[in-house]
Amino acid sequence: MTLVPPLHGEASSAALEQRVYAKVTRRVLPLLFLCYILAYLDRVNVGFAKLQMVGDLKFSESVYGLGAGVFFIGYFLFEIPSNLILHRVGARRWIARILVTWGLASATTMLVSTPLMFYVMRFLLGVAEAGFFPGAILYLTYWFPAARRGRITALLMLAVPLAGVVGGPLSGWILQNLDGVHGLSGWRWMFLIEGLPSIVVGAIVFFALEDNIEKAGWLSDREKRLLADHLAADHAAHASHSFRDAMRDAKVWILCLVYFGIVMGLYGVGFWLPTLVQATGVSRPLDIGLLSAAPYAVASVAMLLGGISADKYRERRWHLALPCALGAVGLVANGLFAADTATALIALTVASAGTMTALPLFWSCPTAFLRGVAAAGGIALINSVGNLAGFVSPYMVGFIKDQTQRADYGLYALALFMAMSAMLVIIAIPSRLVDR
Repeated sequence: MTLVPPLHGEASSAALEQRVYAKVTRRVLPLLFLCYILAYLDRVNVGFAKLQMVGDLKFSESVYGLGAGVFFIGYFLFEIPSNLILHRVGARRWIARILVTWGLASATTMLVSTPLMFYVMRFLLGVAEAGFFPGAILYLTYWFPAARRGRITALLMLAVPLAGVVGGPLSGWILQNLDGVHGLSGWRWMFLIEGLPSIVVGAIVFFALEDNIEKAGWLSDREKRLLADHLAADHAAHASHSFRDAMRDAKVWILCLVYFGIVMGLYGVGFWLPTLVQATGVSRPLDIGLLSAAPYAVASVAMLLGGISADKYRERRWHLALPCALGAVGLVANGLFAADTATALIALTVASAGTMTALPLFWSCPTAFLRGVAAAGGIALINSVGNLAGFVSPYMVGFIKDQTQRADYGLYALALFMAMSAMLVIIAIPSRLVDR
């Protein structure tokens, strides 16, 4: 982006600044938010499909866990190239491509009939979706300086729990009411119905999303200058580096480990929440869906408040470490009280609130010190390595359950990873690096 002279007079006023950023937020955030809801829904709705699919196809818990997790192998292999391509060709075309291909992959999962087909379709879904989330995080750096990104990232990541709030009841309703319609199982209808909207939204993204400030026809020249000046001042504090620099930065690899632990907890809950609710004695799919929405609803509020607080006090480390610790406590409590519906649901709510509050706070850390190509590649690297936990987590829980007939042992293992993340943040991440 071409730098412009500093603004003077009215253009530099706090009131104008507030109006401009409100305008950008209204224009940029809702579409990304919708995309992320669809991404997370298509990623984890397999947890609801499991309620019927495992019995229909005679899958073991390990087969389900491996299939749920193999998504992240495809995600890992293709995410860094995908994010670097986005940085080169622009967000509009690349995010549109991502949505259309993952919608097709998700809907086609309705055809699965064997473990191998299940693994292949989940792998292809990961390949298709690779690059979306780190691309969205990178895209926000094109519009918002670091001091504003904590709250904006928290707003974007509200899509994760809201996908659970919407997707739980929707998936439960489809499983319960469409099972057997036209000879198709409810889980097959669920994949089809929940996959098609991504294709439609992909077309909308292609025509509605702007690549950067300079191409935003809905901004005046004065507004563009204000945004450009703020980004220029923000970038001046940290030089732009290459992707190789990001690979050599020890802080990037520490953040990979922190994110790995967070994602272990996130998908331990995400892929197994319907099963954990069912284990308390709830049997009807719609009831499971409605109860599964409760932890996500509370997590939505906690996530937003955490982002607001971190921005207000300009403090990141403790705002990140404490939710990680809270997530660990919730997972342990669920394992201890798994047979009681009310207590288990409270524990799952605590685990979800802690884990999901940590997500946006985490992503405000790497974007505080990475710039340019290093940001594109570094963010994708952290997300790729961290998201390998998305493979390890469901498979580990399923394997442990098959071997011991106890799901609580898997939850305790997940809690250890969340606790590891909390400790790493306090011990290895200096305040001066992220508190801005």
